Amino acid sequence: MRRGIAVFGGTFDPVHMGHLRSAIEVAEYLELASVRLIPASQPAHREPSVCTLEQRLEMLRLAVAKEPLLEIDERECNRPGPSYMVDTLASLREEFGSAVPVVLALGVDSFLTLSEWYRWEEIINLAHILVLDRPGWDNLLEEMVPDLARLLNECEVHARAPLLETPSGSVLRISLTQLNISASQIRQFVANGRSVRYLLPDLVADFILKNGVYKSGTDA
Repeated sequence: MRRGIAVFGGTFDPVHMGHLRSAIEVAEYLELASVRLIPASQPAHREPSVCTLEQRLEMLRLAVAKEPLLEIDERECNRPGPSYMVDTLASLREEFGSAVPVVLALGVDSFLTLSEWYRWEEIINLAHILVLDRPGWDNLLEEMVPDLARLLNECEVHARAPLLETPSGSVLRISLTQLNISASQIRQFVANGRSVRYLLPDLVADFILKNGVYKSGTDA
């Protein structure tokens, strides 16, 4: 295993097989001991979570309890105010130093909104960005705002070596196993009384059904 840190942020409302499979494949691709799943306390770039923070954390704990490649990092949960990724990456730098490679893994849809994030220009100086590609990426290039297109033009690499050997500054696109699952779809299924088996771990599905999570609301 190589030295380095990879992080996945999100609301995990709820965590599902798409999140987990992508995180495991990132750990294997970068040859890391683990990938950190960092749940947002108060998401800054999307609608508020449907369930409570403690429920989201418990579902994550159930999901990764027997998976050594995945680790929960609660630093955003313990920090007051909105959860900004730039602050999270800065805190990781304070903890691990300036020389350790840090990789922020983002789905391509999130990457396309990066220029809307708080102090987004600072992220590339704190971490590499690993974009989890999907079919049709080339068509999405046309949707990029100029500042984001400039970042990709200046920082894109085409091999994993820079992400393993340098602390930050590169953007790499990779393709992973595509699981067409969304948290909003799961919430809607639960609200409509439909089964969510095989969309998320059984222990998470059991927790949702036992505690009536998402039953009273609809998709957010």
